[in-house]
Amino acid sequence: MKKVMVAIVTSLLFISFSSVTCAEQKKADDKVKAESSVKIPNSVLNISKDNTYPNPTQDLPYLQPSSLAQQLLDTSDVKIENPDLIRMLNETTISDAPLAFGYRATIYMGQWPLNYESNETSVNWEYQKINTNYSDNRGGKSPQQIYYKQEAEKHVKGGLTAKISNSEDVKKMMMLKSMQKTNLPLSFHTVIGYGTKKDQVYNVAPKKMGYLYAYAPAVNEKGKVTFGEVYLVLKGNKKSIVVKNVTSQGIGAWIPIQDHVSFGYVVSDRPR
Repeated sequence: MKKVMVAIVTSLLFISFSSVTCAEQKKADDKVKAESSVKIPNSVLNISKDNTYPNPTQDLPYLQPSSLAQQLLDTSDVKIENPDLIRMLNETTISDAPLAFGYRATIYMGQWPLNYESNETSVNWEYQKINTNYSDNRGGKSPQQIYYKQEAEKHVKGGLTAKISNSEDVKKMMMLKSMQKTNLPLSFHTVIGYGTKKDQVYNVAPKKMGYLYAYAPAVNEKGKVTFGEVYLVLKGNKKSIVVKNVTSQGIGAWIPIQDHVSFGYVVSDRPR
């Protein structure tokens, strides 16, 4: 009976501890999410429902490694986060052989950008001017109104700030990390369609000219990329990844924020 009571108490303590741990983990996750989000200024509006050009969603979730891939990743001395390399490992099949004693093989998988470490993430809300609407009310006696209407289709492109090997892989890792830190919809290429408009009105006083400038915002990402030569090593039934000739390179990127426009309104006595 005493043993049964001890087992019950132990189980209750375990459940209680697990509940507290889950609650604490949830609070920690919420805290990280809150700290990573960027506060959007009032001058920036979401045009995803108004944009006449439907931008494709840039869905780059973290690729979940398979059981074998995770085992291999755990053997590496260098952190591996490259989605394309993880995908290759997910597609790899290695069968255990009962008579594999003495069997050895080293397979060169190529030189890869292995991971990206973010050092600084900031937002330029006026990265590129995309439109100007104006109203000349210098001869008027009552206020006029002006609102945003996109006068021409505008393509906004970002990119890396320096040449680097495997640039597409590097861009994917940088965008993933930047998305996690900002919680913003990012894309290296976004389009604002002709005729896109918002109903928000700006008043132009008599004897004045009003200029409504529209800008595409972008995230400036800076950090370090680690490269290395990746080898798959088989010894009997043991499998591991060995990374050789590890190098690091600093890199930056501009990544436009998709379907967001920043506005600046200026009143003037004369043409600008």
